[in-house]
Amino acid sequence: MINIIKYKKIPFVISSILFIVSLILIFTIGLRPGIDFTGGSLLEITFSSERPSNDQVKESLMSSGLALGEPVIQPTGENGMIIRVQYMGEEEHQQVLTSLRTDFETEANSGAGTIENKVWEERIETIGPAISTHLKSRAIYAVIAVVIAIVFYVAYAFRKVSRPVQSWKYGISAVIALVHDVTLTMGIFVLLGKYLNVEVGIPFVVALLTILGYSVNDTIVVFDRVRENLIKRSADNFPEMVNLGVNQTLVRSINTSLTTLVVLFALFLFGGESIKYFALALIMGIISGTYSSIFLASPLLVVWEELSKRRS
Repeated sequence: MINIIKYKKIPFVISSILFIVSLILIFTIGLRPGIDFTGGSLLEITFSSERPSNDQVKESLMSSGLALGEPVIQPTGENGMIIRVQYMGEEEHQQVLTSLRTDFETEANSGAGTIENKVWEERIETIGPAISTHLKSRAIYAVIAVVIAIVFYVAYAFRKVSRPVQSWKYGISAVIALVHDVTLTMGIFVLLGKYLNVEVGIPFVVALLTILGYSVNDTIVVFDRVRENLIKRSADNFPEMVNLGVNQTLVRSINTSLTTLVVLFALFLFGGESIKYFALALIMGIISGTYSSIFLASPLLVVWEELSKRRS
């Protein structure tokens, strides 16, 4: 049996460093918001043969004479491209397509016949500034509501094991682990936004809410086994009961996470650009959630007990 509680300071130090670094990144650099939160238009196009460079496409957009702001251009797949610009209406949208087709649709004769480079529109998404502001506020409220609900639920579920640690402290421990998981995931996406121009939108918020649910589920499974040990055995040696509970659920937690990660890695590798970073956020969150439920949330219960003894 692994004595996780005995060496709890090691994961505490590692997690504290990662958490602080993530917070610094979030407040100094910040996430790169997508059109869901800033408003604007997203145009995904595909070239049937040769894809031009980002600079060529940018030059084509600027030469159209439209007020599109500073375009953000991102290659996708083999011949695709995602273009993000300021909000544009249908008339401007058609002008952009016309400009791109004029500049990049070509026909050339070769020994194998005529080669055409067509420009196909895959999708267009447009969100106004008022809607984006509303979505941002709703996303924040959703995360806050979930966290509060988790505290109350865990406190109620563990109301029968108020000794030696009060039931509401189980909820606080679970939330600390959740905040850790979400913050680390956001920190990673700050770096992705800075160096790979990865933007976050509503799918990212959905991923964070999913991480909250998955992480608290894993944590409650461990807490529930601790509760059973306290009821069936004894609460006199609380650290031993917690360590026993963690070890009893260790294999289950790892196996559940691994089977979920297999599917998410498949989505990340083969799911396409639109779902790629959604899957990556879930991958990061599930890895962090599994780690925190074992090495953070449960040892925190022992810390609560140690603090109570010192005060008494």
